[in-house]
Amino acid sequence: MLRRVVPLLIAFVAVHVVVGILGYQQPNEPMGDVYLVYEPWSRCALFGGIDVTSCTRSDTWQWPGITEKWIYPQLAFLPMTFAWIFAWFTGYTPAWAITVSLFNLVAFVILVGTGRSTGRVLGAWFWLAAILLVGPVGLYRIDGITVPFAILGGIWMLRRPFLASVLLSVAVWMKVWPAAILAAGLVAIRRRLALVYGAVAVSLVTIVAVVALGGAPYVFGFVGDQTTRGIQMEAPVGAVYMFLAAFYVPGNEVYYDGDVLTFQVTGPGAEPLIAAMTPIMLLVMAGVAVVGVLKMRRGATFLSLFPPLSLALVTAFIALNKVGSPQYYVWLFAPVVLGLMIDRRRWYGFAAMTLVIAALTQWMYPLLYDGLMAQHPNPFPVFVLEARNVLGLVLLVWAIVRVVRVPVGRVRPPAGLREIVTGRRPLPARVSAGR
Repeated sequence: MLRRVVPLLIAFVAVHVVVGILGYQQPNEPMGDVYLVYEPWSRCALFGGIDVTSCTRSDTWQWPGITEKWIYPQLAFLPMTFAWIFAWFTGYTPAWAITVSLFNLVAFVILVGTGRSTGRVLGAWFWLAAILLVGPVGLYRIDGITVPFAILGGIWMLRRPFLASVLLSVAVWMKVWPAAILAAGLVAIRRRLALVYGAVAVSLVTIVAVVALGGAPYVFGFVGDQTTRGIQMEAPVGAVYMFLAAFYVPGNEVYYDGDVLTFQVTGPGAEPLIAAMTPIMLLVMAGVAVVGVLKMRRGATFLSLFPPLSLALVTAFIALNKVGSPQYYVWLFAPVVLGLMIDRRRWYGFAAMTLVIAALTQWMYPLLYDGLMAQHPNPFPVFVLEARNVLGLVLLVWAIVRVVRVPVGRVRPPAGLREIVTGRRPLPARVSAGR
């Protein structure tokens, strides 16, 4: 099936090269996190004796997440330091793009396989289109590293649950969101203990290593930093404040928070809303998971429940989050790829909406971002931003409805089940029957 695989590989290279170059061409520093924070953090930590805040000489060794609190889980340092392997001949920023591309390539090759599965090939084309449409923010952020882990975890969830759990747990310790896919697996799979063992193993190794290096007080420091943050201006929950600020309604404004390095929005009633959003998000996710549990108890199958449940949990993590960074929307790619791989005809709509969301995300950031960063933002960029956010909420409701409507009892498995799960075509009946 080279006629399917070769065009995909060519397209993979082209898409990553184009998106990598766009990072240098587009406004508002779409690569900013790489050279402003990832590079200083990793350089200072690797070479020691340097203050990670100012990169000036210091008498003490400092490493975020170990010697001080950090906004990310500790394993996020692995890809940040791994990128230095390529930095000596390219510089750190292109080295980061190479690192993300290599992680994507491994997952992409495994996803495509021999090219015999139409669902897998379609999922691969969708992923490339999504990467192109979301733009540089999907390549030049730590979130981009976690997507291939999530895709592989989903692919292997049924056949290799322990390995899937290890991959997803490693990703969780880089950026928390893959926990939503792991939770969906715990609901939908029969071999739950394998998932638990994988998650416990990765977590124990990580925690023991951090504690051994002296980071016991900061093991879960990232949790507190996230829950105490304000309303990021891109978050759906900030929509009303953004429109009020855009039209100069007193008391509503956008401001820059130097502690978390992002723009936030505030207005009357913002503080109670900040306190309420994380519990609301967790309650909705828990409610969706409970529906999934009930579906499994009534006879739903893994193949019918896991993809929509994953999408619902991941989308809730985005749409109900008071932090709404543009790169969060790359999280959608993994559950949609899995849905297309397993039951493509039911997932065309989800895929199309996700691609529109990705395109609006790039239009908003970095192309229109100048108009959002003012104390009173420009109304048109706010409209584009909130149109994207509304689609995210619609996607959440749609995914939840799909979970509620998952069939139970005796359900006929999708055609070509072996092809879906293994990536190989099923044997003809006369061959499989031994004739």
